[in-house]
Amino acid sequence: MDVHVVDGTYELFRQHFGATVGGTRTPGEFDATTGVLASTIQLLADGATHLGVASDHTIESFRNGLFDGYKDGSGMLPELAMQIPIMEDALVALGVTVWPMVEFEADDALASAAAVAEGDPQVDRVLIVTPDKDLGQCVVGDRVVQYDRRKRLFVNEAGIIDKYGVGPTSIADWLALVGDAADGIPGLQGWGAKSASSVLARYQHLEHIPDEAGRWDVVGLRGAAKLANTLATRRDDAMLYRTLATLVTDVEVGKVDDWRWNGPTSEFSAICERIGAQHLVERTKRLDT
Repeated sequence: MDVHVVDGTYELFRQHFGATVGGTRTPGEFDATTGVLASTIQLLADGATHLGVASDHTIESFRNGLFDGYKDGSGMLPELAMQIPIMEDALVALGVTVWPMVEFEADDALASAAAVAEGDPQVDRVLIVTPDKDLGQCVVGDRVVQYDRRKRLFVNEAGIIDKYGVGPTSIADWLALVGDAADGIPGLQGWGAKSASSVLARYQHLEHIPDEAGRWDVVGLRGAAKLANTLATRRDDAMLYRTLATLVTDVEVGKVDDWRWNGPTSEFSAICERIGAQHLVERTKRLDT
């Protein structure tokens, strides 16, 4: 069987901004939540049986205590922040397992759930439902893959290597060098995607990269001396950035059997009425449990 672990925070953003593409209309108060519910019901209609949805119940996490520049909730639209707990309640009413994160982030829950599912012999494949590059570090062969529903794209380990030039185990190192604006990780000046890929393809991890460019065994790399000097003088920063980019894999998420969908709860109709999505009640009645 397949297991689906879904980035609920990303889905909420996707539904909100998808409704405003081209500026055709202003989303209603609960349109993003309704979109997440509809999208989840479609996932079930397409055959998903075991799934969980992770959400950033609070935007800040333990990482904010490690680095002042790490992302916080200041840039989040109020209309989306307001819908996070409503989305969580609606999904629970739908009968879906939800992991609302406070100390950790949704990505940590996804990484932890993927690790649990990978270790379960009854699971054939784990689909991490998000295009977020952070989750690339969790991909394992063809068994644990990322699934971008918008593009209908599956990315396995070979796909990670093709996209980033390094394997999943080096993704956090790659992000430390290149940076990740979405998470507030600045990276190191002068380091870009190509240079980071070239160096990490040879050395895999930051601590294995020599301080002196003359000791680097990387053919055809331009500006090696400057890159090496930057890394040597800011290695502690780079190691901190890698810590920020490294996902936690031991968040408590339960077992795969806990994530089986057995139909909506008795609260589902009431919450659908509250958010103006009564049409979804009929859709769930057509699903097999």
